[in-house]
Amino acid sequence: MKVLIVDDEQLARDRLARIIGGFDDYEVVGEAANGIEAVKIASSVEPEVVLLDIRMPGMDGLEAARHIEDFEEPPAVIFCTAYEEHAVEAFNLQAVGYLLKPVRKETLEVALGKAQRVNKAQLAALAGEQPPRRSHISARTRKGIELIPVNEVRYFQADHKYVTVRHSEGEIIIDESLRELEDEFGGQFVRVHRNAIVASKYIIGLDRVATGHYRIRLRDIEETLDISRRHVAGVRKFIKKL
Repeated sequence: MKVLIVDDEQLARDRLARIIGGFDDYEVVGEAANGIEAVKIASSVEPEVVLLDIRMPGMDGLEAARHIEDFEEPPAVIFCTAYEEHAVEAFNLQAVGYLLKPVRKETLEVALGKAQRVNKAQLAALAGEQPPRRSHISARTRKGIELIPVNEVRYFQADHKYVTVRHSEGEIIIDESLRELEDEFGGQFVRVHRNAIVASKYIIGLDRVATGHYRIRLRDIEETLDISRRHVAGVRKFIKKL
């Protein structure tokens, strides 16, 4: 069984690799030092189990698990945690695999044998009733899994059941609803149309076109977006604050 080890501490990764090396039927196929690396490497090496540290800089283990859970064939996940006892109770209630640090050989072997996939409901419950905002948007493209920092997104635009994510290097398509994205990222984005929300920090102005409609201009990209009549007043009010 292929295992990916994710921990921001090299010594912790080395220790887990040594322990797993002593087990039959398990093979370490990769290591990652943070959540971003974990998602990208997991997409490449296709592990069957991911040992995932929770507290890591940049992207933590819970967010990484959210992206991994969206894989076409997601691996099982075992969280590694140094959380206090009351937090560990949440893992028990959600029936999610976890290991307390420092990880012991006996408990690791048992956890690997019971490893299972986690689902969105479990991840949301572990993160709290209001899960933290993601730092990245993920999508499967011909390049594999792409991770786009939310702070580089210019706008989200809906087209039927899909949403286009326009970012600093181009665009990707994701299978998420615009309403869910607006709810998650709140004040970071402004609604300009029923099919579009734009990043507030990139707004530089709006133009009136010959038809009498308005279009919004965003920093660092050439295209402009339609502003619906019902949202013009709100956008103008926001721009006056800039």
